[in-house]
Amino acid sequence: MSTIELKVPDIGDAKDVDVIEVFVKPGDVIKKDDSLITLETDKASMEVPAEVGGTVKEVRLKVGDKASEGTVVVVIEAGASATAPAPAAAPAPQAAAPTPAPAAAPAPAAAGGTIEVKVPDIGDAKNVDVIEVFVKAGDTVKQDDSLITLETDKASMEVPSPAAGVVQSVAIKVGDKASEGTLILTLAAAGAAPVAAAPSPAPAAAAPAPAPAAAASAAVAAPAAVAKVDEASFSKAHGSPSVRKFARELGVDLGKVKGSGPKGRIVASDVQAFVKSVMTGATASPAAAAGGSGVGLDLLPWPKVDFAKFGPIETKPLSRIKKISGANLHRNWVMIPHVTFNEDADITELEDFRKQISKEWEKSGLKLSPLAFIIKAAAEALKAFPEFNASLDGDNLVLKQYYHIGFAADTPNGLVVPVIKDADQKGLKQIAKELTDLSALARDGKLKPTDMQGATFTISSLGGIGGSGFTPIINAPEVAILGVCKSQIKPVWNGSEFTPRLMCPLSLSFDHRVIDGAAAARFTVHLAKLMADIRRLVL
Repeated sequence: MSTIELKVPDIGDAKDVDVIEVFVKPGDVIKKDDSLITLETDKASMEVPAEVGGTVKEVRLKVGDKASEGTVVVVIEAGASATAPAPAAAPAPQAAAPTPAPAAAPAPAAAGGTIEVKVPDIGDAKNVDVIEVFVKAGDTVKQDDSLITLETDKASMEVPSPAAGVVQSVAIKVGDKASEGTLILTLAAAGAAPVAAAPSPAPAAAAPAPAPAAAASAAVAAPAAVAKVDEASFSKAHGSPSVRKFARELGVDLGKVKGSGPKGRIVASDVQAFVKSVMTGATASPAAAAGGSGVGLDLLPWPKVDFAKFGPIETKPLSRIKKISGANLHRNWVMIPHVTFNEDADITELEDFRKQISKEWEKSGLKLSPLAFIIKAAAEALKAFPEFNASLDGDNLVLKQYYHIGFAADTPNGLVVPVIKDADQKGLKQIAKELTDLSALARDGKLKPTDMQGATFTISSLGGIGGSGFTPIINAPEVAILGVCKSQIKPVWNGSEFTPRLMCPLSLSFDHRVIDGAAAARFTVHLAKLMADIRRLVL
């Protein structure tokens, strides 16, 4: 018998991914490819399978922990025939998450059941800022209750209590510096001698502190009044790690935000209201801070309604993908000046050709959708109009020499955006195959982070549903996005009579800081010409 550590395999660039399910416990007998845990990011979910079979001796992760490539999931005792695991193929991951939670240092028991609770292993970080203290002498705490929050320039983390008991004294305060081994408090443990500290919750993902010039990497320049962050003021503000991350992404100085939560704690809606107030030249009122909608120039509070008074209701939580992508969509809508241009493309000949080719490819099982043609045409249009294949970086425009087209895929958990890489270099058959494969992975929650990275332009197609136009939200740091609705037969004047033509509605949203209306019209008309006569795609 041999003992083997089964670890998280290669999951691309994703770090600190959330553990949302654990399927095994010590003593379980597992087979090769049995699911051990499920990881979830803001873009996808994935199950990590066992690389060999055996008996589970120890489970190193629990729901709520964070994991990255190489994090030990379980320790198993493999059978005689089992071999050490080969590097695992990357399961279908999700979005990036925070680093594995550092384990809290064991809390040595002193006489009379008193524990000295100290800062656990926090990697190489030294003299980390203490930004929150949640307890005081006399408080009763349970095991895993948060004691303090530490913050560096890259991440925040809460340190949990290693045992239940009563706080005797607190040795640290907000504004202090702490390192591994720094005494936090003494605790009179409840009952018998305490167990070793459980792993601390993973540091909340905190975006790298943006330069004062606001989110250049995301091409979402924050207003000057928002972008200048006073780090001393920021560190003293009363907000959770997730709120701090949100504020960092927007370049908001939390020290200037009025909190509407308990004891003045700043919540996400307060940050949103503050950004809106700066953009409209207003000052966020207490009512606005309490609201969170950011709707309207007067920043009225979000209405609180007891819906059950009017009839039966059901409360259903948003999926994690929708919650996290919602924050990104809100940021993009607020920070990017959107304008939408609409045009119809005559795809009568394109559709005839598509049906002909689909019959020829039918035996191979490959489906050729109109989206494959639109992706190919978009790549060619981007070559003719390079400013649409760019990103805003402060006062500079980054013009990309590659053409990676993202497409919005509808899944049970929300929208994700897989990417067709180098679409300009691929034929329709290869694009159609990648569309089919990526769409299937998206529906099954098995997309890798690398499958959703690097897009230079995005297409959101509602062609299979309906509609005649809409305003898609730009996917920062891109500067434009194309919306496509269901094609319809319409009468079109050919110079002598009206003839029935199949018309495809196109809706181009563009960043008006980079692209003006005339350029958007020329781009969309050019794209429509390419779709009307697909022979132009080979010129």
